[in-house]
Order: sequence, then C-alpha cells, then structure tokens
Amino acid sequence: MNLTTPLGDEVLDLRAGDTVTLSGTIYTARDEAHLRMMEAGIPFDPAGAAVYHCGPVVQDGRLVVAGPTTSARMTRLTGFLIDAGVRALVGKGGMGQEVVEHLRGRGVYLALTGGCAALAAARMTLKGVYFEDLGMAEAVWVIEVDHLPLTVGIDAHGGDLFRAVREKAKTQFHQRFNTKQDTVS
Repeated sequence: MNLTTPLGDEVLDLRAGDTVTLSGTIYTARDEAHLRMMEAGIPFDPAGAAVYHCGPVVQDGRLVVAGPTTSARMTRLTGFLIDAGVRALVGKGGMGQEVVEHLRGRGVYLALTGGCAALAAARMTLKGVYFEDLGMAEAVWVIEVDHLPLTVGIDAHGGDLFRAVREKAKTQFHQRFNTKQDTVS
C-alpha cells in the first residue's frame, strides 16, 4: 500500500508487519526538536503528519544522508504530537508501551531499516527547515519523500512487531540455555 501525507484513517487498517511506501511531506524530529515543539508549539500542521526520527546530513541545500535514529529515545516526548493529530512516526528500533497506547486507534509507527541513510536520502528532497538554531541534526527538516519503503512496526490496534520479536528471542534464549523465563531478564 502506498500512503501519502497528510495521512487519514487508512492507517487504522494497517497491521504490524505490513509493508508500505510513504510519499508526501514528512518532518524530521529528534530529542531537542521534540522539546522545542513542546515549549514553542508545533511549527507545521500536525493533522495527518508523519514525523521522522532522523538527524540528516544536509549539504548545499540537499540531503546527503537521512537514515533513521533510535526512536525509543523519543518515547516520553511523543504523546503531544499524536494528541495534536500526527498519524505516523517513522524511525528504527520501535518505541515503548506508552507510545503503543498513544497510537491505539489514532496512528502507526513505521520502521525503516538502520544503515540505509544514503538509500533513504535518494528518495527524499529537502523543502525547508524549522528551528535551524538547534543545529543540523536536531532541527525540524521539511522533506518530500517519494515511495519510501517502510514496515509497520506498531499498528493502531496495539500490535507491536518489536515486542513480538523480543518475546520470541527471549523464549528461544531460555530454551537454548535451559533457564526459566522468570529468572533471567
């Protein structure tokens, strides 16, 4: 399925593990950008928006690399964006249970494979920037994406691909090493 921003109720039909492509305008945001938006307000229309956890490298007005950063760092900083109408978070590694609950009935977390920063940038065009004073990695960059391939990591029904993988790995570890699951975390 190809998703195009601004996103609507179509994201509510997605399930963890589904593959999609994303086109349209997205906004980068890492830790400092989230904190600034909490204080100063969201500088873009959040209704149906996609926020990409990314600190791109920008040179001469173009994106050189734009790979995902670890999303878990933004778990406690994300609720206000979803409450404001953001429909998709994009990043790597999944997010905490708090975000799973915030997304329930409202949006999705889309995963992009880490290590593909140049490949991702090849599908992106830089359109603008907010909070440039935060520096290149922390500013909110406005990016146009064209069929960026993603996997639904967390769906609007509480499905969490990352939790399922963690649970399976934990079970296999305990089976392999003959330990009880409640004795080793």
